[in-house]
Amino acid sequence: MATGPKRKTKTQKRPRKKPLDEKHIIGFLFVTCLLLTAFLAGTLFFFEWLNIPDLRNVSHYNPPQATLIYDRHSRIVGKIYKENRTVVTLDQMHPLLPKAFVAAEDGRFFEHPGLDSFSVLRAVINNFKSGSKRQGGSTITQQVAKGLLLTPEKTYLRKLKEAILAWRIDSMLSKEEIIFIYLNHIYLGEGTYGVEAASQFYFDKHSEDLSLGEAALLAGLPQAPSRYSPLDHWDRARARQRYVLNRMAADGYITTKQAKQAYEKKVRLTGNLPSKAHQNGYYIEEVRKRVGLMVPVRLDTAGLKIYTNLDQRIQTAAQKAVVKAITDLSSRSGKAKKTGKKPQAAFVCIEGCSGKVRALSGGSNYKVTPFNRATQAKRPAGSVFKPLVYTTAFEKGYRPDSTILDTPFSIAGRDGEVWAPKNFSGRYHGTTTLAQSLIHSYNIPAVKLMQQIGITPVVNMARDLEINAEFPPDLSLALGAVDLSLLEISNAYQPFICNGVFHPNTLISRIVSARGETIYRAKEQKKRVMSVQTADQLNRLLSRVVREGTGRRIKGLDYRKTGGKTGTSDNNRDAWFIGFHGSYIGGVWIGYDKNQSLGKHENGGRTAAPIWASFMKQIAQ
Repeated sequence: MATGPKRKTKTQKRPRKKPLDEKHIIGFLFVTCLLLTAFLAGTLFFFEWLNIPDLRNVSHYNPPQATLIYDRHSRIVGKIYKENRTVVTLDQMHPLLPKAFVAAEDGRFFEHPGLDSFSVLRAVINNFKSGSKRQGGSTITQQVAKGLLLTPEKTYLRKLKEAILAWRIDSMLSKEEIIFIYLNHIYLGEGTYGVEAASQFYFDKHSEDLSLGEAALLAGLPQAPSRYSPLDHWDRARARQRYVLNRMAADGYITTKQAKQAYEKKVRLTGNLPSKAHQNGYYIEEVRKRVGLMVPVRLDTAGLKIYTNLDQRIQTAAQKAVVKAITDLSSRSGKAKKTGKKPQAAFVCIEGCSGKVRALSGGSNYKVTPFNRATQAKRPAGSVFKPLVYTTAFEKGYRPDSTILDTPFSIAGRDGEVWAPKNFSGRYHGTTTLAQSLIHSYNIPAVKLMQQIGITPVVNMARDLEINAEFPPDLSLALGAVDLSLLEISNAYQPFICNGVFHPNTLISRIVSARGETIYRAKEQKKRVMSVQTADQLNRLLSRVVREGTGRRIKGLDYRKTGGKTGTSDNNRDAWFIGFHGSYIGGVWIGYDKNQSLGKHENGGRTAAPIWASFMKQIAQ
């Protein structure tokens, strides 16, 4: 009888697997380590090949910043920069400004980890359809990575690096830190980097003072700053502004009503206004030179804040005075029409008893002729030096009523030649007082007075007044045969209205670093250089100069608080007037750069004094 297949009983056992021996375990571990090492090596090689930049430039954000120059009222009058940027914190911006940029550039900025897959996918599809790489889908974090660490080239390799860096940046920094860097680093057109510099350029205000409409205009620029420039393409800029405002409303940052009101509000642009560089240029350049000697940093990247003593109202009057001086002289002489060469002029205004330079103009137009004739030009001082001779004499006991002979005079020089100075008028007045000699600027008495008191004491007086010129070792110094700058000889008149006390001239009041630390603050420096009596005597005599002497062309000013001295160099090459009115000291020089004659009848009294008077009338109003 046939039987079926035998069933396995419960007692039957399955064949047991042989346990792995030690060799198999070692082999498995070896292969695993080999694969892991190969993976890590490949990964390291890949990242090395990618050449991913170091992130320290991001974590220690310290970009080049513009050095800002302010006037006495803390208004910006100049910038020195490699990149026009001023870094400000988020607290120093309008609270809606960061939100405007987020709404316009990266609506999911606070949600994604540095990369937005939706934006990337959209960009890939659009680029595939267009057959180009026009759309990048970059997040704000990616733009930070590109701006700080990468080149602007449009390649897939660069986009890969950008994506890796963006993820690492988002892991390393907070969203607030990222948006802070972005808003300070991004290019916003017209040479401006960051929202603060752009706010100052386009609207002449700080970023914290922007209106909602102005903030939206700036937020519309990053996509294409030149294409959407409000200065050149207002309609396009307005369309972008509307887009930004609508996005802000859609994202809940503002209401629809606020968006509409902001769009309808008129925006005042200032970036297209003419620059004031021609007006303040000479002052700013002198400030730049002095700061360069004081602070060992690159001014075009240091981000300093330099506060000056410049008064723009007075500076405007000084620049007008210079232009008027040149125009009036050119029209009188006609030389400019014949030769094509125009004279030049310079003007300085100093606040008495402080030394603060309120205005400084070194020529007709800084952009056209940047040579500063108020500080760089050294010209024969002529008779404006004479008050220093008389000051020295009064300090030695002479008095205004002391007498001296105004008669022909000659003396043998070191080279054996005879020097015979003459009065400007060619006339002599016999016995005269020192007062009359200074008031009418007689030459012979000045020379004889210096012969009596000595050359060295006069030089020492000039040195006390910080005139650091090379003085001639002879009596020609009495007639101003020394080359001086307008600024130094003007400041030398300061003790005459300050009871004999002298203050060095200052253009800079303080300097603040990019971190907000005050690294320089001007301290009051003063010294007594003459007695109160001497200063009062010179003050009275210089007042008489404008009432009855060589400066009598000055009209319309209160003579009780006005005084000064004219000066003319040999052959009428230089015309000067240095004087005071109230608490201000002003100095004007007129001449040709080529050192030619101004004309037979041009001198300090006729050419320079009226210009000085016109200036003082303006600033006294």
